[in-house]
Amino acid sequence: MIKRNRFLSVVILLIVAILASAIAFRSIGHRSTHAAKSAEKVIYYCPMHPNYTSDRPGTCPICNMTLVKRETPKPEAAAAAAMAGMAMPGDAAGPKVFTAAQLVAMKPGEICLLHKCKMGQCTMAMTPEFARLGKCPMCGENLGVIVKDALPQGYAQLQLGAEKQQVLGVKTAPVQKLALTKTIRASGRIAYDPELYQAEEEYLQAAEALKRAANADSEIQAQAAKLVDSSKIKLRLLGLSDPIVQELEAAGKPDRSLLYSDAGGKVWLYAPIYEYEMPFVHVGDRVEVEVPAITGQVISGVVRSLGSVVDPVTRSLRVRAQLENPDGVLKPEMYVNVTLKTDLGEQLAVPEEAVFATGEKNIVFVVKENNVFEPREVVLGAKADHFYEIKSGLQEGEQAVTSGNFLIDSESRLKSALEGVSGGTEHPHGG
Repeated sequence: MIKRNRFLSVVILLIVAILASAIAFRSIGHRSTHAAKSAEKVIYYCPMHPNYTSDRPGTCPICNMTLVKRETPKPEAAAAAAMAGMAMPGDAAGPKVFTAAQLVAMKPGEICLLHKCKMGQCTMAMTPEFARLGKCPMCGENLGVIVKDALPQGYAQLQLGAEKQQVLGVKTAPVQKLALTKTIRASGRIAYDPELYQAEEEYLQAAEALKRAANADSEIQAQAAKLVDSSKIKLRLLGLSDPIVQELEAAGKPDRSLLYSDAGGKVWLYAPIYEYEMPFVHVGDRVEVEVPAITGQVISGVVRSLGSVVDPVTRSLRVRAQLENPDGVLKPEMYVNVTLKTDLGEQLAVPEEAVFATGEKNIVFVVKENNVFEPREVVLGAKADHFYEIKSGLQEGEQAVTSGNFLIDSESRLKSALEGVSGGTEHPHGG
């Protein structure tokens, strides 16, 4: 009986020990699973501002860019990245290097672009606007590359056969660097300016009075100095630059060519230019003048000063140039045709016919391999004669369409609209 009781006690103890072990193992497993789930918590971050993170999808409150899921790199990938000296995706301590999976997961509004940015970024997700402009959103530097996925909104690529191109009258020209010269034409007049003549006389008299007051008391000297300053300000407002004022002081008398002209002397030319033309005109530029009354004669001169105030009505600025008058043919208040030329240097350019202006953007169609026509949004610089300077959007050596743009534009927009309706399953060829 006693042995039987001992046997039952041993069995009960064994059962209790087994149950306790099972409970402990289950608790440990639950904690491990919970820890694993916590470790696998999904984090989203902004590619442009990696310090901003969120536990749910959305957009960055700083730049409105779509947040990207932070992925945990595999050990072998981390080791390879360490050997290459790169940061892994989601590593806020270094530049962003996106994996192929991340690129595939990006939405249509995101473009991945490799760029050694001065601000520290190496690879970044960019908005279509920045990608189309070809500029880094961090440092503003020209990227020098074209992102093929960044087509202008509402446009699609076309593939046009040789017969279709002939029907549309397609012609092309190379995108190349050219020595550009900006030509500005204006209607000017030979100056007759009694007001400026009188202002010069007043300034010279004030300067002489200041010299005579050298031995007077300080109050008289101060008043004489103020009179000189106010007279000089008036000259500046009337368009004279400091070098011309210095010439006036050296001459000791006002410029009589402001009132009449003499054969063999010089005359002043007044010519208005518009606000958008101001960056292209500088003191020292050559100017050419044609007199309608004298056929075939061209008179040269030099820009001496630019006005200091823009006309609020015409939004123009007065250019003052000095012309030689060897035969005395130039008379005060005579109207003349003015040509100003500025050397812009060697710039990337296309013929003006290649630029298709939609009102909101400027489009150039580029011919790619297999007769594919790709629309590009370009940023234009100066228009020099029959060429446009290209700031971004094109690369040297590409072929730009110069004839048939209107019809290609219509087909590209139509194809894009059809793809939108059919969910992007439209046939990729345009004919």
